[in-house]
Amino acid sequence: MTDIDWDNPIDPKPGWTLDHVKLYVGSGGAEGQYWNNTQTLLLTTIGRKSGKPVRTPLIYGEDDGRYLIVASKGGDPADPLWYRNLAEHPEVRVQVGPEVRQGIARTATSEERARFWPLMVKHWPSYDEYQTKTSREIPIVVIDPVA
Repeated sequence: MTDIDWDNPIDPKPGWTLDHVKLYVGSGGAEGQYWNNTQTLLLTTIGRKSGKPVRTPLIYGEDDGRYLIVASKGGDPADPLWYRNLAEHPEVRVQVGPEVRQGIARTATSEERARFWPLMVKHWPSYDEYQTKTSREIPIVVIDPVA
């Protein structure tokens, strides 16, 4: 993780997600963590092709000091790019409010997913709708912070 320039990630293309990232980062996390009646974090993954850090705003939950995120892509048949990046590079950076931490990401086990899914639906009820739109089982990612 030391060879990665985590402080200069590639941000989303222009649109609401880029605006959200700019607000979050520009305010030092004072603004942007809460969005549309839920909570968001900034996830920075390493691009599986580019090898460069890529930052994405995502809804999150928490469980026993770990962060949980859903790889829904709105119910699209394909996994989101950030999720595909994790398969090759599980090292991540997470910003939650003003706090920035390194972490290791993994896909929740079937048992964990069964437990975490209702928790994440409480944060974003549309996840249930997204699951009905796709034949893939939408993964939940667990991020364990690294000291």
